Amino acid sequence: MTIAGKRVAILVESLYEDLEFWYPYYRLKEAGAEVTVVGTGSSPVYKGKHGLEAKPDVTADDADPGSFDAVIIPGGYAPDYMRRYPSLLGFVKEMHGQGKTIAAICHAGWVLASAGLTRGLTMTCFSSIKEDVINAGAKYVDQPVVRDRNIITSRFPADLPVFCKEIIAALSELETPSIA
Repeated sequence: MTIAGKRVAILVESLYEDLEFWYPYYRLKEAGAEVTVVGTGSSPVYKGKHGLEAKPDVTADDADPGSFDAVIIPGGYAPDYMRRYPSLLGFVKEMHGQGKTIAAICHAGWVLASAGLTRGLTMTCFSSIKEDVINAGAKYVDQPVVRDRNIITSRFPADLPVFCKEIIAALSELETPSIA
């Protein structure tokens, strides 16, 4: 399945879960997407929990939600930092408001909650933030991947194959604009 021509933002901040960032980054590129790394602006380079470095292409302040088809939010400790940046939350909210695909794994449910997107949502996340997403109005289910409208959620690195498969399926359902 190809998603050539689709533009995907992947968010980054310090202490991201390395696999939850790099696996989707390369899997979506492999499927034909153009992937852009969007940072909070707190650093020119971000280190993951296991030491891998990721350099943002743009900051959330400068990223245009209208130029992307999807946003991926990796977990680790990074979501706790990400949700402290109004511009990043605004970016995610605007993507949602435009009906774009929002994909969050592990602790990234915190970003969805802080952006006000969890009320009435059926979702999954890492078990330690289960109560947080329930208190933010979501219906929690313990499943490898959950897709509720335009929001895709997953629990942890072992779920990455089905998480990425669902993201690619969602993107492949979008119409690619014809070139006149």
